[in-house]
Amino acid sequence: MNPRIYVLTLVTFAFGSGAFIFAGLLESLAADLGVTTAVAGQLQTVFVLTSAVLGPVAAWLFARVDRKIMVMTALALGAALHIACALTPNFEVLMVLRALAGLAGAMSGPAASVAAAALAPPERRGSALALVSGGMTLAFVVGIPMGSIIGSVFDWRATFLFAAGLSLFALAAVVFFLPKVPAPPKREGGGDTVKVLLPIIWPFYLTTFLTFAANMTLNLYIAPIVRVGAGVTGAGVGAFQAMIGVGSIAGLWLGARAANRNAGRSWILQGFIIQAAAMSVHFAATHQVLPAGWPSAALVALGIFLAATALFSITPVIQSSLIQATGGAPVALALNGSVISMGQALGSTVGGAALAAYGVPAIPGAALALSLTALTTLALLYPRHTSAASSQVR
Repeated sequence: MNPRIYVLTLVTFAFGSGAFIFAGLLESLAADLGVTTAVAGQLQTVFVLTSAVLGPVAAWLFARVDRKIMVMTALALGAALHIACALTPNFEVLMVLRALAGLAGAMSGPAASVAAAALAPPERRGSALALVSGGMTLAFVVGIPMGSIIGSVFDWRATFLFAAGLSLFALAAVVFFLPKVPAPPKREGGGDTVKVLLPIIWPFYLTTFLTFAANMTLNLYIAPIVRVGAGVTGAGVGAFQAMIGVGSIAGLWLGARAANRNAGRSWILQGFIIQAAAMSVHFAATHQVLPAGWPSAALVALGIFLAATALFSITPVIQSSLIQATGGAPVALALNGSVISMGQALGSTVGGAALAAYGVPAIPGAALALSLTALTTLALLYPRHTSAASSQVR
């Protein structure tokens, strides 16, 4: 493996950490800025909506720009915005800054993936892309929990300074160690390819949307979930957030095996069953079905682990199917990124509405409802055979 690809892993690590860096301090952030926790959760909604809308636009506008320059620009912009978030005087300004940060994320992720594919030989491109995606796993294992710990020692503003430091560290690595990576040659009919294959690839987009919507309904509000379910606050939330990383490792392993077997529909449905089970565990935990102390804490940790396992096991199957169906068309992959962001936006909105209306125990209830709706929908609509159909189109 080209060692320079590890530099790109730092890029997704910095982006993933910055995207969720404040989640563990959501309640203290809301109290300090004079808004409710549900309203503060919409900081993530504007982030992912901006990423969803502007991601394909940025990919089109900067299609001919060297990938190294794209990554450097995104990291520099992200670092500046994180610093500005730490210094923001009020919630309204913070909302605008988070929306702009979504643009930086929309630029950095796809550019890092394209650069990794260009630096790796054809037979190793899959491993290279997996390595770059592993930066997100590292963010959940190390970056985001560290942000929660730093924020609990100082305050929520320190978490954004920590995120800025991660972006600057990744930027330095890119400047000194990543070579120039010319933009990929323009594909003729790339958009037409997506249009022709839309009857085949729409189930992949639908699955992506429902997966991230169900997961984000609960994941963004992890701090109140841990507080009510396990009785843990402050730095202790970071330990529970690390369970997302552990679950993602298990999920990526299961998802890779399923993708290699072309499991497709069968594994996706199993993944949503795991997702529904995770939300049921959280529902039980927030209703204190077990005694306080380690039993309730273990139940919450189990729910977090299962939810992460489900999310990260479904994702590789969808990505593999999408690449196989479209030949890796850039437009198709950019649209998938937008669908991820739209799903996250719906989830954070639903979770915030449940919290505002009925309190913390309603959050896993809403997530469970979304998971069961997704399971039922995909059981009815997801085709049993997609690879054969895609080969016919090609």
